[in-house]
Amino acid sequence: MKTALCDRLGIDYPIFSVGFGAAATAELAAAVSNAGACGVLGTAGLSPNWIRRELQRLQKLTSRPFGVNVILAIRREGVIEACLDARPPLLVLFWGDATPWIDEAHRRGVKVFLQVGSVDEARAASAAGVDGIIAQGFEAGGHVKGRTSLAALLPAVVEAVRPVPVVAAGGIANGAGIVAALSLGAQGVSLGTRFVASEEANVPRAYKERIVAAAADETVYSKLFDIGWPNAPHRTLKNKIVEEWEAAGRPPAGKRPGEGTAIGKVVRGETTIDVPKYGAAMLTADFKGDPDYAPLWAGESCGLVHDIKPAAEIVRDLVREAQDAMSALNAKS
Repeated sequence: MKTALCDRLGIDYPIFSVGFGAAATAELAAAVSNAGACGVLGTAGLSPNWIRRELQRLQKLTSRPFGVNVILAIRREGVIEACLDARPPLLVLFWGDATPWIDEAHRRGVKVFLQVGSVDEARAASAAGVDGIIAQGFEAGGHVKGRTSLAALLPAVVEAVRPVPVVAAGGIANGAGIVAALSLGAQGVSLGTRFVASEEANVPRAYKERIVAAAADETVYSKLFDIGWPNAPHRTLKNKIVEEWEAAGRPPAGKRPGEGTAIGKVVRGETTIDVPKYGAAMLTADFKGDPDYAPLWAGESCGLVHDIKPAAEIVRDLVREAQDAMSALNAKS
């Protein structure tokens, strides 16, 4: 199942885990990388000093290639500098213009990928000199940049930016999905929801169990969780806070039920913070509160996630399933 991107990055399998904020820790990224794929560390909400320490831990846990994710729209001052100082093999950027950091990253031997939601955004990133594009389909969980399904977006992006490699994201959680993405021109896949339901993901067990129990039609696309990151559409599981907001007629910010209250606390780096109702935070395992009133980020691929497993086992399953799917296709030809 190797692609040209595997050779460029030094990985065995063209599978990336998503750096879903503070929940995508060094343990998760290392487990994915040690299994032959590419784990990605999350940084959202963390201080530069904390990120430096987390990258040091990651470099001790794996000698394999890995990535580190920065969400440009909400980055804290000094975060990208902290990432580049560690010279990770890959910097994965999202929701913004990668141009200001490409040259410095390349000077330090760091490859830059940008996740995009449209063909125009992909073209601009390619012209700026990124090393790879992640095309995110509308099915994806978490924050969603575009409104086009992956099946329509992916081949259009591949054609628009060729020969820049493209990674597919959104709606993929098994080997058949990987094969489908590769057949549409992707050189790799990026999976978030499947790895949220991993043993190493730093999220509450109840959150993982909700993903396993959910069907695709139990996700909701909205702008509901906008405190800390306004005007950024996203996909979450439907839970009590969503149901109460819908029952109230989907009122806008400032008029939502219980707005201005806290639903619990989490630790971010060295600090314990209140989680506001309708806040955009990623729940971590230390969350003290009711997950039914927090954002449970998940994509439509939740309907394909049936268990919680160690990340390395997930990688092995994905590779085996993809090989079986390709063998089945070859048998039909």
